[in-house]
Amino acid sequence: MPDLRDLYQEVILEHSKAPRNFHALAQANQKAEGFNPLCGDHFTVYMTTAGDSIQDIAFQGSGCAISKASASMMTQAVKGKSKAEAKELFDTFHKLVTTGESNGDREDLGKLAVFSGVSEFPVRVKCATLAWHTLQAALEGKQEKVSTE
Repeated sequence: MPDLRDLYQEVILEHSKAPRNFHALAQANQKAEGFNPLCGDHFTVYMTTAGDSIQDIAFQGSGCAISKASASMMTQAVKGKSKAEAKELFDTFHKLVTTGESNGDREDLGKLAVFSGVSEFPVRVKCATLAWHTLQAALEGKQEKVSTE
């Protein structure tokens, strides 16, 4: 378990300091805003979709290291996927961070598996899932701000 904790810290810090896809997406045809009132994390997720495919995705905002790293890694994980694949990945990721278990093989999660330790810190689950709930709202075309409360 210490190796996973070391990897977790390394990956979280790397994505927090240099988040991938951290910019507004001018050509976005779907977007949603998410907010965690408990800690102040606030993100906007931008997507360009065509048919059922997420062609491009980006995010902007501010938050703790866990929420920013989760958003960064989420954008990498869902880019090029279908909306159904993104939903399935959300479900698997959510189960992982809430229970420490996945819906199947953790390899399906790729690097996202490093978030398994979040389940040991329930207050951090909302940090890890904020961007994912915001992604779901964007996919569903919801206009209201997503809140983790």
